[in-house]
Amino acid sequence: MNPVSARTVVEAFLPIKGDVPLAVVYDAANASGLDDQTLRLAIRRMQAAGDLQQEGRGRAGRLVMTAAGRERIRHDRLALELAAEQDAGKERWDGAWRLFTVSAPESDRSARDSLRRMLIAFGAAPLSTGVFISPHDLGSLLPDQADRYMVTARATDLNVRGVCDPIEIAETLWPAVPVVEGYKAVEEALASNAPNVSADVRRIFLAAALEDAIRKDPLIPPELRPQPWRPAQLRQQWRRKWKEIGPATAYAQWSIVES
Repeated sequence: MNPVSARTVVEAFLPIKGDVPLAVVYDAANASGLDDQTLRLAIRRMQAAGDLQQEGRGRAGRLVMTAAGRERIRHDRLALELAAEQDAGKERWDGAWRLFTVSAPESDRSARDSLRRMLIAFGAAPLSTGVFISPHDLGSLLPDQADRYMVTARATDLNVRGVCDPIEIAETLWPAVPVVEGYKAVEEALASNAPNVSADVRRIFLAAALEDAIRKDPLIPPELRPQPWRPAQLRQQWRRKWKEIGPATAYAQWSIVES
């Protein structure tokens, strides 16, 4: 199995409400191949970022997620929810492209650059300097003050450097090959057979593989991808294997969509 980060292990056990004994987290981290020092460092970094609080010391302590931490994870998992909705045929493309132009005076350069990074992180592709495109309406994901620096448009008739066919546009801007390659870890996690590994550890490795793949996937609507689409097939296999693992403490209070 591919290595997992200490942060992934911590997040696997953090409940939406309440706390988790650090002994549980340490045991799972050790079983996942991480030592105590690596875990302690990850916890300190998450505390410094405002994502959690630690009560008590060592294995006798407990971890509590902050409101900021809950919001960050909720935001991170929106992509998992979108993938599940697409795979189930519940999220369809409306045939419109969304264009975002980001500009700002030099005095607001940091805000401008931050917005551009956000758009790319949300899967938008750059068309030219300061202009980005997505098949998704990303407005709700952007901060309220984004309107000060943006011009947006909705287009159903698009020509991208001589390419007009929507599927060809998608392949030009979001090539399929690197997206498919990003799911290799998912494929490996699905193929691994470790019957002596606990349900918690199996869930952690499965979740880590999928979250890493989703992070690299712009989740272009299925209508714009060749069918069958390998990432969608692997996500469906992932959900079946997740259910097969059965009850576990890891991710017990998080909604990982299983449609």
